[in-house]
Amino acid sequence: MKKLLSFLHLSPVDLCLWLACVAAIFLSFFLSGNTAYLYLVASLVGATALVFVSNGNVLGQILTVAFSILYGIISYSYRYYGEMITYLGMTMPIAVAAVVTWFRHPFQDKRNEVEVNRLSAREYLFICLGGITIGIAFYFILRALETQNLIISSVSVTTSFIAVWLTMRRSPFYAVAYALNDAVLIVLWALATVNHAGYSCMIVCFCAFLLLDGYGLFRWLAMQKRQST
Repeated sequence: MKKLLSFLHLSPVDLCLWLACVAAIFLSFFLSGNTAYLYLVASLVGATALVFVSNGNVLGQILTVAFSILYGIISYSYRYYGEMITYLGMTMPIAVAAVVTWFRHPFQDKRNEVEVNRLSAREYLFICLGGITIGIAFYFILRALETQNLIISSVSVTTSFIAVWLTMRRSPFYAVAYALNDAVLIVLWALATVNHAGYSCMIVCFCAFLLLDGYGLFRWLAMQKRQST
């Protein structure tokens, strides 16, 4: 087991968190009576991606690309067009760009750890304003598409943009933006569950993501401190 963890560049804590999230995802999927295994696969891929992202490992970004495709398909099934467009048209392309960026900025030539970046206050402001602008623009697009739960879907677009852009820019605060996005998505899929109990597994999925993003913030701040010494 130690050799496997060393090969994957994971700690025992990483493994325990991943196993806990996987167990919760499996239980929620089967207890909800869901038979759409795409939901299960997407949730497992997403949780695994976040474990690697929390360690600054570029493999996490590669898995994020795969999750974006799967989640886009799931969102389309419930007419959450904002989620579909966001993940297929924004999250996935930026995740691809993040793969390139992370490969180009390893910490001391360690391919398993990205160099943490320090952004200026001005850049954080521009990213937040960009996310709000995109969210407002998407409100009208999604309204024209008769998207379910329009306002929450628009907020999700905003938080998703900020999260993926901060991830690409290698900022530790990507995790804060993703945690906000997780909270929005928990509400979004809770509303979907009112009409179809099978979607309850997506609530558990994003609760697991919320836990992993909180852990990711802790790991990245520690990584930033270690790299700067």
